[in-house]
Amino acid sequence: MIEITIHGRGGQGGVTLAKLIATAHFLKGQYAQAFGVYAAERSGAPLQAFVRIDSKEITIHNQVRTPDHLIVLDRTLISPGILVGHKPEGWILLNTSDDPLKFAEMFPGRCVASVDATSIAVEHKLGTRTVPIVNTTLLGAVGRMMDLSWQEVNDAIAVLKFGGANVSAARVAFESVQSMTLAGHAELNNPAVAANHVAGILDPDVGGPPKIRTGNWATRQPHRRRMQAPCSHACPAGNDVPGFVAAVSEGNHDEAMRILLETTPLPGVCGRVCPAPCMDACNRSEFDEPVQVRDLERFAAEKGQRPVPTMPSREERIAIVGSGPAGLSCAYQLGRLGYRVKVFDAGFEPGGLLRTGIPEYRLPHSVLDDEIDYIRQHGVEFEGEQFIDRERLLLLTREFDAIFVAAGLQQMRGLDLGSACGDAVIQGIDFLERAQEGSITCSGQRVVVVGGGNTAIDSARSALRLGAIRVTILYRRTHVEMPAIQEEIVDALEEGVELRELVLPKRAAPGKAGLTLTCSRMRLGDPDATGRRSPVPITGADAEFDIDCDLVILALGQSADLSILPEGAEVNKDAELLGLTGAPVILGGDLAKNEGTVAHAIGNGRRGALHIHRTLTGEDLFPPATEPIATREFIHTHLFDHASARHAPVVSPDRRRRSFVEVREGFAKSSSQAPAIQEAKRCFSCGMCTECDRCVEYCPEGILLHRHDGQYEFNYDYCKGCGVCASQCPRGVVYMTEL
Repeated sequence: MIEITIHGRGGQGGVTLAKLIATAHFLKGQYAQAFGVYAAERSGAPLQAFVRIDSKEITIHNQVRTPDHLIVLDRTLISPGILVGHKPEGWILLNTSDDPLKFAEMFPGRCVASVDATSIAVEHKLGTRTVPIVNTTLLGAVGRMMDLSWQEVNDAIAVLKFGGANVSAARVAFESVQSMTLAGHAELNNPAVAANHVAGILDPDVGGPPKIRTGNWATRQPHRRRMQAPCSHACPAGNDVPGFVAAVSEGNHDEAMRILLETTPLPGVCGRVCPAPCMDACNRSEFDEPVQVRDLERFAAEKGQRPVPTMPSREERIAIVGSGPAGLSCAYQLGRLGYRVKVFDAGFEPGGLLRTGIPEYRLPHSVLDDEIDYIRQHGVEFEGEQFIDRERLLLLTREFDAIFVAAGLQQMRGLDLGSACGDAVIQGIDFLERAQEGSITCSGQRVVVVGGGNTAIDSARSALRLGAIRVTILYRRTHVEMPAIQEEIVDALEEGVELRELVLPKRAAPGKAGLTLTCSRMRLGDPDATGRRSPVPITGADAEFDIDCDLVILALGQSADLSILPEGAEVNKDAELLGLTGAPVILGGDLAKNEGTVAHAIGNGRRGALHIHRTLTGEDLFPPATEPIATREFIHTHLFDHASARHAPVVSPDRRRRSFVEVREGFAKSSSQAPAIQEAKRCFSCGMCTECDRCVEYCPEGILLHRHDGQYEFNYDYCKGCGVCASQCPRGVVYMTEL
């Protein structure tokens, strides 16, 4: 007698395959028996079908326990468990695209055959792409394994009234099945004998796991992962945003500060002047309002204590040219690594444009000084009034072991308004520096600012505070395209700054009182390389108009002054100059990238420090490849409550427009810490497990364990792959994979 067990799932045609096999042998004059056993507990549970073939009448009707041959219709059921009772001399037919050799470790010493019946069935449109019916297809492969002729296979299909594509698919499988006897020794795994003992309510077996391991019913399995929150992904400085926000939510401000200082030495600065791309990326944006990350970073910087600084412990000396945010970040990270660092800057005090280009109403000098002092505590030395040119840079390459050049953008873009303007036209960077020094006033003046970036907004707001009676910003596009921080634009308009869009100054000439600035009206054309629509001059009778003013401030951007670089030097992919006889030179900050924000410069400086460390030691401290990003589709927002954002207090426009007092007061000015903590608690913690245990509570099988060490463990022996745990995970940590 030949006995066959077929393993499959409902809808695949396993029972029909048993009937087809039996019919083929019945037509040869043999006795045949075919029947199925279903698992009806849930849809999609596995089933078994059995075939018996003999030359004499078959009188037994129980299930097959020691099959000669095995057929597996579903790849998720391929496992060593199917070998129980299988006779070692028999064959195993697998519906898979894998070669039989792939199963050498799983089925050693056995004859294994494989055929991609699923692909064949799909190609012949048998069933659907998601649920292909493989019974007639597999009959072709079975016929080949049982030495049936193609005609005998075809006759069985015809008797059961299949035809057309079923015949074609069976023929393909008949001709393409592969089989081989795998290396190793095949052992007989005897089936378990059912016990006669019936457990009572006091029996120790009661309450234990069921005897039937229902995990093999599953077509999917749950897993856990750590994903990267979109706010962290968007942060140019590389901050662990959910990490420090979670620490704030727990009232652990020192821990929040420690987490921030891993990646940035300037949390107090960024908590004031960063454009906050993290908030733009926040998954909470479309749910209600984004988490106020920038204010929380400032809060952590004001409330948290800094860790004990690291003192120099290495012999290597590193020179840094420029003390802007990129230079400060690089110096800080190298100091943390134990290097001896010296920072050279053309200014009298360190800070670069943080000190000279950002008004105190946005960034008080005391905040900048406090954070630079912490960098000093790492043994970093600062030397001011040091203008580094090409010749001096080459000398530094012989005095130091590596050089990081972050001199910023020194060349300012101009606008030719004619030769009669004199001192009535000034660059925005120069204006802001003189405003910081107190060497310029705008009392009683009509001021025009040309540009749309942060320098333009800062210049306009500073002019108001210096006594201007009217301040007008002229921008050649609309406010939507302005690269300035949108909140700063709103603040400027609240303070009384006028914004005139789609305007480009053409020329200036002395007027009856001050200057007459002739401007051209513009319209938006096609997008340029930056993706913004290009301004195009309007033609016609009213295409130009005049504005009377006393001072024109140009804030049109800056470009890198590359005269510091050695002549003929090349830059490779790591921004390292080639061909120098001294130490390696790394370009950083806006000089290398011109990314334009303090946060970008901080991230660039940190990467520069890690690159220098790798160059000098061979040790790679760059963070590993990031995890998948937990974008909005991974977050089950219906499991969260709506909650409006808590906003830090802001000085009223009437009070601030004539004063350089800091406009945004921050959460720390509140009477209690509650607003900051409440705001931090709004964070979804996207992609990270917070041990909320919803997955454990909602698991219908009780097979998910939260261990004492904080780890979670799935018992796949009994997990049916229902996916409830994944659907109840608010943050996308639990996910399902197909088997």
